[in-house]
Amino acid sequence: MISITVQMAGIRMGLPLPSATEVAAQLVLYLLVEDYLGYWFHRMLHTDWGYDKFHHIHHEYTAPMGFAAAHSHWIELLILGFPTLAGPAMVPCHMTTFWLWFIIRGVVAIDTHNGFNFPFSPSRFIPFYGGAEFHDYHHYVGRRSKSNFAPVFTFCDYIYGTRNGYSYHKAKLAK
Repeated sequence: MISITVQMAGIRMGLPLPSATEVAAQLVLYLLVEDYLGYWFHRMLHTDWGYDKFHHIHHEYTAPMGFAAAHSHWIELLILGFPTLAGPAMVPCHMTTFWLWFIIRGVVAIDTHNGFNFPFSPSRFIPFYGGAEFHDYHHYVGRRSKSNFAPVFTFCDYIYGTRNGYSYHKAKLAK
């Protein structure tokens, strides 16, 4: 059954393995697609209806820990799973790339919810990567949060003005 589903999605199995360039290009595309769609789906979950029905469970952790990333209503997991699968659905890949993509997404979810900005955190090396500090503010504000919706990068929060509360908070703490 899984094999049929994978084949229908266009995901290749077997040899030849993809080149490093192909894998890197697909992963970058997947990150950008998932980040854009994830931003809007997450923002939708912060409407009164989405928050009351599903997203409040995820926000039970106001100071999140790594594995709280998956602490969600099962419907929310499906809703936010759609952006994660959108990239591979648009540009099918090899099974090794597909699994690598899910490993990366798992690590990013844990990193953004771990509550620490470790020295080896991607936020120190990747421009516009949100990271734990960025997403912690989102959980700190909780239900009232109208900022920091992006799952990976901060592009959408900059473009759509949903980073302002966080910027104000950081400036206030700096004083």
